[in-house]
Amino acid sequence: MQSRFRRTGALVGAGAVVFGALAIVAGNQADAQLGPAPVPLDQMLGQQLAGRPLQGKAALAKLQPRLAELAERNGLAEVQLQRILAGDRTSWLDKDGKLFFKEPVATAKEKTAASKSKVSKRTLAAAAAGPAFELHSKAGSNRVIYLDFDGHTVTNTAWNTNGKPATVNITPYDTDGNPNNWSTTEQNVVREVWARVAEDYAPFDVDVTTQAPAESAIDRSGSSDQQYGTRVVIDPTSWYQSGCGCGGVAYVGVYDSTSQHAYYQPALVFTKGVGTGAKNIAEAASHEAGHNVGLSHDGTASVGYYAGHNAWAPIMGVGYSKAISQWSKGEYAGANNKEDDFAVIGQNGLALRADDHGNGTTDATALSLGATVNGIYASDADVDTFRIDLSAGTFTFAANSAAVGGDLDIKLQLLNSAGTVVATADPASGQSNAGTPTGLSASVRQQVAAGRYYLRVDNTGYGDPLNTGYSTYGSRGAYSVRVTAG
Repeated sequence: MQSRFRRTGALVGAGAVVFGALAIVAGNQADAQLGPAPVPLDQMLGQQLAGRPLQGKAALAKLQPRLAELAERNGLAEVQLQRILAGDRTSWLDKDGKLFFKEPVATAKEKTAASKSKVSKRTLAAAAAGPAFELHSKAGSNRVIYLDFDGHTVTNTAWNTNGKPATVNITPYDTDGNPNNWSTTEQNVVREVWARVAEDYAPFDVDVTTQAPAESAIDRSGSSDQQYGTRVVIDPTSWYQSGCGCGGVAYVGVYDSTSQHAYYQPALVFTKGVGTGAKNIAEAASHEAGHNVGLSHDGTASVGYYAGHNAWAPIMGVGYSKAISQWSKGEYAGANNKEDDFAVIGQNGLALRADDHGNGTTDATALSLGATVNGIYASDADVDTFRIDLSAGTFTFAANSAAVGGDLDIKLQLLNSAGTVVATADPASGQSNAGTPTGLSASVRQQVAAGRYYLRVDNTGYGDPLNTGYSTYGSRGAYSVRVTAG
């Protein structure tokens, strides 16, 4: 028995040697079939891009086998990056494989439409009270979007590569030929641009400001640094625009980057591309900042930038000729980009604001006759309720959207003390010109008996989002409520 056992063991050992040899041979054959390991992505980028940026479609042709890695580098789904590079002529990959966009210039018609949409001085003063270079939409927030009108030095950034100057001194915004002095007209442009951009970003916990913050408030040094943002430079200097012939440039998804944050700053809006008017500058500034917080373009199969319908356009399309521009999730006919703008922005560093008013009659915010209370409608699921005690008489109950560049379309309801709706106002929206929306605010004039009443402010849409209007999705922003006698 012992010798038999030893013989069996010997046979097993011999079999192991044979199988081991077969495994080595199979492994060598597999290696031969797979070929050599792929070169590191950065090495391949160096070989294929030769240190220069490449337009999206051409970059895709060269880098298709490494698309998954490029998508991960840009924080995008592979299929999304494929769509962008293949179909968006304004998309580019830089020498490091990072995605950025070069926007087209505004057409002559778009510039003319904007120049005719003047905001009255009284309206502007109400929307942007205070010195032009001390405006804040949410002072104290850990996030910032700085609208930089007064010149900036660009150095050691991605914009200084590929033959561009190592250091560029961008001159201040100027329309009167004197860049060393700020005329009243120029300051009013600054105020209006701020008011419009602040309204676009009102749902988010971010300070849109014209007052220069410390660099540390913009740059992000690492994952533990929770105070950061982006700079949007309003640039009248031709150093970059003359080469690209574009309206603006910005990198995608770099707002909350934990490495090389400053390298991908700033976003740039070129007045030689979009014009010097406040409406177009504001549309471009919100758009470029939108790229920084992760958004790509809203277009169709035939156009890279959807210009909207009736009075509406998506911010990440082109809204120069539309008075109502909102964040979008591609609900219009033929949309080629279904990304949820609010979700993407949230994933790139900007959370929604906290709810600021109660939702029902039990936690309603108190109003006093003749006093104005402000609010921000930040969530599509929100509803804000206010209460007021009145004597018998006739009163006007009003909820007004932002005075300049409103995004929030309001439905206002008046409720009695039992919580029963007694009147509703929801006017049709539209525009009187490219910069002035109509029908966003709502009011009710009602004769009432003495008692407690409630105002319920809700967001609403208009028409059909496919081709005549918009849904409640992007209908969010600032508002004010007021009750007056008469």
